Amino acid sequence: MRLNLNIESLTADTALPPLYRVRQRWQNAPLADIAGTVRNELDALGLREQIAPGARIAVTAGSRGIRDIVTVLRTCVAGLRDLGAEPFVVPAMGSHGGATAAGQLKLLAELGITEAQIGCPIHSSMEVVELGQLADGTPVVMDRYAAEADGVLAVNRIKAHTSFKAEIESGLAKMCALGLGKRQGAEYVHRRGVAGLRTMIVLMARMVVARGKVLAGLAILEDAREQTAAIRALRPEEIGGPAETALLERSRQLMARLPFDELDVLVVDEIGKNISGTGMDTNVIGRLRINGEAEPDHPRIAVIVALDLSAASQGNANGVGLADLIPARLARKIDFAATCINSLTSGLIGLRKGALPITLPTPRDAIATALKVCGQPDPDAIRLARIRNTLLLEELLVSPALLAEVERNPHLELLGPAPWDGLTE
Repeated sequence: MRLNLNIESLTADTALPPLYRVRQRWQNAPLADIAGTVRNELDALGLREQIAPGARIAVTAGSRGIRDIVTVLRTCVAGLRDLGAEPFVVPAMGSHGGATAAGQLKLLAELGITEAQIGCPIHSSMEVVELGQLADGTPVVMDRYAAEADGVLAVNRIKAHTSFKAEIESGLAKMCALGLGKRQGAEYVHRRGVAGLRTMIVLMARMVVARGKVLAGLAILEDAREQTAAIRALRPEEIGGPAETALLERSRQLMARLPFDELDVLVVDEIGKNISGTGMDTNVIGRLRINGEAEPDHPRIAVIVALDLSAASQGNANGVGLADLIPARLARKIDFAATCINSLTSGLIGLRKGALPITLPTPRDAIATALKVCGQPDPDAIRLARIRNTLLLEELLVSPALLAEVERNPHLELLGPAPWDGLTE
């Protein structure tokens, strides 16, 4: 789709406030030996007794930007091969990658997940096999390659979901139910809205585990710096149960957040599917934009400006509707077909997240416009923060109106003045 924006006259000359670099002080203890931990966790499951020589084992790979995912997958593949298995990887990401087999392969490659890097074939298909039906008649489906394998190892990061709160959110159960369910499985759940996510993920995952020959799950937890904080292998019966709930709670305690409860303007340098399923993590920005669902109590942000779309998103701008203002350069990078497929697969949950915000000529125009419409008439009192994205929050830039709060917070360190940059096309 070619955009004829015709917005050259919408420039804004409002002066931008000075910026100051601020660092959040976090106490982290990332894993020193990723590969060793993966091997130890898998060894503890006693998989040798479950895997026959030559068994074809499918290993899942999702669409999120997980820092050590290549090392984790490579180690899983090597470990399975040591047990005499013939491992292969399947993209398990619902409708992402434009809901095509080639698109999902390309998305994995953008994340560094290639056959050369992980040491085994990658089999990508949007075909699914029906495993059965839930009590209400909803079909439970599974990626064909995974369903035809002799076993499945589900690998995923566990974290808070961006659309709902429950005992089980994003993690191994969701990978089994929606990731391996491909576009069809994702649509079955999302067409029921948030209620479907809360209730159906676990039910579908249990059937996938029981009938889809899931051998185990490997859960990854990341800390506030996006470093791997823990890796835990779960037995099949633990997926979607109390063990996964406990890991989710630990993940909540580790996650990065904005250090301010109220902002007039938040500037986000980039959004993208590799950053969050919704482009920006709703747990960070305090916005859901789901019809019929209450918005989070905090943080409260009057205007959000998103400046760019990550290359790894391949044009999928699902979540752009969480922003209020964007520049033309972001709008021109949007693949509207991929965005539409991903947003509409999520049904009511994704409907508003795929909407195009008000678009201004340049990043500077978008920010200047935000300053004008944010509801704070005193320019010196505008509480503005700028972040790279909603994953990387250790350092941020703030306006003078936030400096007093920075000085009062023992977990924040003022580093000094910073320039406005990256505001031209």
